[in-house]
Amino acid sequence: MLILTCRSDFNDNFPAFCPQFPYFCIINNREPISHVKHFTLLPSKKTVNMTFSERCNKIFNETTEHYHEFDNVDANPKNPYSEGTIENLLFKKNWIDSVQWHLEDIIRDPEIQPEEALKIKRRIDKSNQDRTDLVESIDDYFLDKYKDVKVAPDATINTESPAWAIDRLSILALKIYHMQQEVKRADASPEHLEKCNLKLSVLLQQREDLSTAIDQLIADIEAGRKYMKTYKQMKMYNDPALNPVLYKNKK
Repeated sequence: MLILTCRSDFNDNFPAFCPQFPYFCIINNREPISHVKHFTLLPSKKTVNMTFSERCNKIFNETTEHYHEFDNVDANPKNPYSEGTIENLLFKKNWIDSVQWHLEDIIRDPEIQPEEALKIKRRIDKSNQDRTDLVESIDDYFLDKYKDVKVAPDATINTESPAWAIDRLSILALKIYHMQQEVKRADASPEHLEKCNLKLSVLLQQREDLSTAIDQLIADIEAGRKYMKTYKQMKMYNDPALNPVLYKNKK
């Protein structure tokens, strides 16, 4: 039997079998992929030992790249992760951010027609609500995961929940992607490229620091040194019972 092992820490040119896992194919006797009849899937130590922020950054980067395969705010994504998993939520989160990033670009077109701008503004409002709902779903995952942790008597609360920090990490992935595109622009001036390189360095450092802070926060929650609460985002302008413009028009 020809054995195929899949390892994420081996840099090869073979394609991955499973898009939901960072596996690369290594064939023991180097036969072509088409000749493989049986294979075993071995999780890489690198994958198993990933910190949560590393998993986030990997999924956010892949999702951002996936969006730019279409570069279309109306594209239908292919979420490779099973419904109900945290990975599925992280993919959805970054996809929403990717679409909204480009909607924000479109609405700033000085030649845009007012009717089209209003339509996009309404869409951005809905996207913001979807984004908030998804962040709260990610926090629900952490609340459920650590519900049985014994909280220390001197435990403290953080200024933000894990999911809202992860929200910032997702948006950072988009900032880094687009700043990298600016650095590669052949039509840009040397001054522009220099400024963008400096900005890119700051963004990369920011991602490193935020990733560390997220992992530390999760470790503290897991150990009971910190506890978390979730406060539903009371977006009053979207609620017809709370936005005075909306409820006055009902009279």
